[in-house]
Amino acid sequence: MRARGRASLSGELRPVRGALNAALGARRAGYRRLLVPAANAPEAALVDGIEVSAIPSLTRLADLLHGRWTPEPAEPAVPDPGETASEQPDLADVRGQADAKRALEIAAAGGHNLLMVGPPGAGKTMIARRLPGILPPPSFEEALEITQVHSAAGIGNGRLATARPFRAPHHTISAQGLVGGGARPMPGEITLAHRGVLFLDELPEFARAAVDALRQPLEEGRVEITRGQQALDFPANAIVVAACNRCPCARPPDRCACTALELARYQRRLSGPLVDRIDLVCQVETVPAVELVGRSGEDRESSAEVRTRIAEARKRQLARLAGTGVLCNGDMDGRLTRREVPLDKDLAARLLAVRSRLPLSGRGHDRVLRVARTIADLEGRDALAVSDLDEALSYRLDSWERVAA
Repeated sequence: MRARGRASLSGELRPVRGALNAALGARRAGYRRLLVPAANAPEAALVDGIEVSAIPSLTRLADLLHGRWTPEPAEPAVPDPGETASEQPDLADVRGQADAKRALEIAAAGGHNLLMVGPPGAGKTMIARRLPGILPPPSFEEALEITQVHSAAGIGNGRLATARPFRAPHHTISAQGLVGGGARPMPGEITLAHRGVLFLDELPEFARAAVDALRQPLEEGRVEITRGQQALDFPANAIVVAACNRCPCARPPDRCACTALELARYQRRLSGPLVDRIDLVCQVETVPAVELVGRSGEDRESSAEVRTRIAEARKRQLARLAGTGVLCNGDMDGRLTRREVPLDKDLAARLLAVRSRLPLSGRGHDRVLRVARTIADLEGRDALAVSDLDEALSYRLDSWERVAA
């Protein structure tokens, strides 16, 4: 089988997009050999079970077909040693913000979506950019998925991915740019962030149509695009981290001049169904000046230290969810959540008592249980405690008024 490529005037075959996808498709179809342009051969050779041959030019292709030349099997690309979690920004650089760091750790441990609310300059973007560095390195299967997506989008480097992606689109992005589509369907930002992080800064400034288009990906971990008689599925399992201000003026509460009408208009920019799909909401306050100018303390944990705890929590989840096709607590559906997060009488009574004061949708109820399960995994416990449930509920957002208060 041959991967379709373009040739220059000299007959040299130019690289093509999606060589890794072509190799995977050829293997599924039962082919034993694949011919690709030489520049794509190391990427296609990442797939086991199929022999990849590098064809540099049309002349060489003719020689091969006439038996005058036999290429050596291509070797898979060597991962870039510089593209590792150690090169990511360090969490130890963040001063203060203990609550936000705790929420970030829970989000990373269970694959939960996170919303940070606070004034400009408080460190929301700084904290979000440190999430990939505390996530465990991708497994081979996850790395292959990341590489496959980037290959199809034409942004890959031909090597197997060793770090999780971090995508931060501008708030002017369209719905098509965020979730994918077009006359010739291409993956959007949520797909390019697959198995990594999608950061949405200034969430209320995004177009309503764009953020509403995220509903299906956040619920199902994939995007379905239909064009004519063809339906395409793009993977879209990413941790979504969003950030916003409390109000339009973004000033401290004692200096805020926003009217009730302005606050109501600002609140309506957030889609209720989208907010309901966010598991953790935390306040990010301005760091006191004494902490900013003080000497670097040794009590701040590095990304490597936090990543070790998260890796242990993920191992517990993989063992518990083995055979389900789910990799972490945040990916569980409602049925699996009820099976894997049973509630004893004390926990059930506690949840009922809280729900009488804090209305929760069915989706919100399940998401609280998944977060509580992740908190218990971080503590190394098999059974949930009341404290796990209380902490999970403390991060739950039932209405925008709580954030703006």
